[in-house]
Amino acid sequence: MTKQEIAELKKLLTPKNCSLTRICGCYVDGEKNKKTEFKQAFLALPEEEMFKYFEILRKTLSGSLGKNLLTLEFPLKSSAIFDAAPPAEANNPADSGSSIADSPSTEPPESPQGFLLRLRDSKLKDDALLEEFYDKVIESYEYVGNYLILLVHDVYDVPGKTTDGIDMEDASDEVYEYILCAICPVELSKPGLSYNPEENAFQNRIRDWVVSLPETGFLFPAFHDRSTDIHSLLYYAKDAEELRESFVEPLFGCPLPLSAGNQKETFQAIIEESLGEDCDIETVKNIHGRLNELAEEHKESPEPLILDKNEVKTILADSGVANERLSDFDQLYDNTAGETTSLLMNNVINARTFEVKTPDIVIKVNPERTDLIETRTIDGRECLVIELDGDVEVNGISVHTAAISQAESPA
Repeated sequence: MTKQEIAELKKLLTPKNCSLTRICGCYVDGEKNKKTEFKQAFLALPEEEMFKYFEILRKTLSGSLGKNLLTLEFPLKSSAIFDAAPPAEANNPADSGSSIADSPSTEPPESPQGFLLRLRDSKLKDDALLEEFYDKVIESYEYVGNYLILLVHDVYDVPGKTTDGIDMEDASDEVYEYILCAICPVELSKPGLSYNPEENAFQNRIRDWVVSLPETGFLFPAFHDRSTDIHSLLYYAKDAEELRESFVEPLFGCPLPLSAGNQKETFQAIIEESLGEDCDIETVKNIHGRLNELAEEHKESPEPLILDKNEVKTILADSGVANERLSDFDQLYDNTAGETTSLLMNNVINARTFEVKTPDIVIKVNPERTDLIETRTIDGRECLVIELDGDVEVNGISVHTAAISQAESPA
């Protein structure tokens, strides 16, 4: 999914555009016991409660793509029956105006994908399915403390768009039906003093259980090309480095990609092992510059820039890495990252900074001015030389350099 598609769905989670049909929840204690459950029409909620739920649900669609928000693909074997089966006549897209990918009839119901389809198609009105879903979450979700499983159903009449991107509210392309889940910690409010107007006095505040913003959640089906895609879902993790593999794989049957931090470490390991003794500052500067060029070329695209094995190899070659260093690159990449692993550009490089670090010194340079740093051998020692260009400050204090002093000296 793209930023634009996610933003389009977030707009639905407002009082003006809301079309949510139903909301359900299950409160679970630290011992994995169901304390209470609720279910009702969303629009029947009091206005103040509705706003609070909007805040929680919008958070489940927030964060950085490839870090907090991940598009997970169901395994091919899970969809093999669906993909092979011919569409029923009643489900012909030409007749109904909906996408064939939205048909639930041929998906094996025993698979995680099939179960989610049945849950969505029930519109959250099947109590047995809801209980089964809660049980699946409770069984695999590891959390120390109480939490709330929140689930909503929506039917979105997707408006058509003109060639210049303007919505045509009276020209719907299809109906996108989905469920959105948020799993939120429920914690005791902090102790403190509060003012009691009836007693006109400050008193010890009564502590109560408060629903916090979600730790994790998901959207199913995914909303790809502004259309239903039952073969994938959007997964949210508040902590981009804690993706909860033990929760995701049993519930969805989907493999997780490397976390953002692991992708960065993997990319760095690939560079170090590929270059070996040739891994010097100049070569890394060239690689950083090439990555920045690619990011600039791609900045108008709504899709995140993905680096596969061939793309990384090309970047190294374009950065001046010798051919002999790349002769075993494919095997090295497979061993380090995995044969089919791809990396997101935003996860492997910070385009806003270039950093040189030693045990005692950290130097950050504008990535567009890496020409200001170079290495030289001085008195037999390898040194990092930084050109002092323009005004110089040390601890916020403007200082004079030899170059500045000479420029200010009278002729």
